[in-house]
Amino acid sequence: MQGTMKRAVFPGSFDPITRGHLNILERSVSLFDEVIVAVGVNSAKRSMFSLEQRMAWLESVCARFPHVRVASFEGLTADFCRANDAHWLLRGVRNGGDFEYERTIAQMTKVLHPSLETVILFTDPEFAHIHSNVVREILKNGGDASAFVPDDLAFPDA
Repeated sequence: MQGTMKRAVFPGSFDPITRGHLNILERSVSLFDEVIVAVGVNSAKRSMFSLEQRMAWLESVCARFPHVRVASFEGLTADFCRANDAHWLLRGVRNGGDFEYERTIAQMTKVLHPSLETVILFTDPEFAHIHSNVVREILKNGGDASAFVPDDLAFPDA
């Protein structure tokens, strides 16, 4: 049975965090007592930025939200939610392709963790075109990605 605190997990690789991620976070904080921004560590996936760098950026970006904390995890998101007594999984959707993917993940997660509800927020239209993969490509090619990421981010290596 879920407790009185409404705790949500907003999982992702955040490689890097984008203005789209921030849009979802800003709009979600009033819905929950606490939001855990959770950086998933996937050993099979090579990230452009180190876990330490991503965590530092998230700590900086999330500092303005008193009821948001940043954590990292390995393994299944459902297990992380269970371990943190979170009953809501927060996801952002930009388009129909994202929706179909997130629906499938939500349905599978429901089997693994029946008391975990997925909450989907649609990204505001002005952020719907932003994708971490594209931001990484811009950075890899020496471009200026500042329009797509929160002001807190600086890319010394890019």
